[in-house]
Order: sequence, then C-alpha cells, then structure tokens
Amino acid sequence: MANPIVHFEIAAKDAERVRAFYASVFGWPISADNPMNYAVASTKEDDLGIDGGFYEVQDESDRPGLRIYAQVEDLDATLKRVADAGGTIVNPGFDMPAVGIRVGGFLDPEGNFFGAVQPIGQG
Repeated sequence: MANPIVHFEIAAKDAERVRAFYASVFGWPISADNPMNYAVASTKEDDLGIDGGFYEVQDESDRPGLRIYAQVEDLDATLKRVADAGGTIVNPGFDMPAVGIRVGGFLDPEGNFFGAVQPIGQG
C-alpha cells in the first residue's frame, strides 16, 4: 500500500478567520454545520484533491499549524515504526466510529506533526 494522503487540517487560534481566508483565496466551500463546529473544506474536483478541515486550538497542548494525514492499514504498527525511527507519538490513537476511522498522530524528528488514519468497521 502506498499510504496515500487522505486529509489535511489547519488548526488556528481564530479558526473562523482562517476559514474565511482560505475560502476567499481558493473558493473552497467550507461548512462548520455540525455539533463539534469542525469546519470541513471541500477541495476535490474530479479525481484531484483531498478534503480537509479547520478547527480552533483549545489549549496549550495543541498548537496552530497544518496537519497532514496518511491512510494506513494498521495504526498501531505504523506508530511503532514511528517510535522505532525516532519520532514522538503525541496521539496513540482514538476511534471515530461515526466517520469510520481510527486516528493517531506523531511528531517527526524535526517536530512536524503528521497523522495516520486507519479505516475501521469495514468488511
């Protein structure tokens, strides 16, 4: 498996301002019409692009920035490889049953956040 990039997120101190910026620059439809106020950006056109999201950082443990997520077959195995290669696990994984995924995250050796997504509940 090539572990394709399947999602991006932009975390911001003022998420509404950042959403408006990207909608203005790229013309992306962005909707936060959900109980979590997580804004979903539709960037796909034909076979190009990935969808993403915007959210507001809640505390000092989170930081503004761009996050990229790759799809993996086995989240636990992927995070073990991350740790073995010198990365730091910052999110060992949690299920999002409503979306059908399990999500985890890590920092690479330079401190960049990267996420991994494992489909769940299929088959």
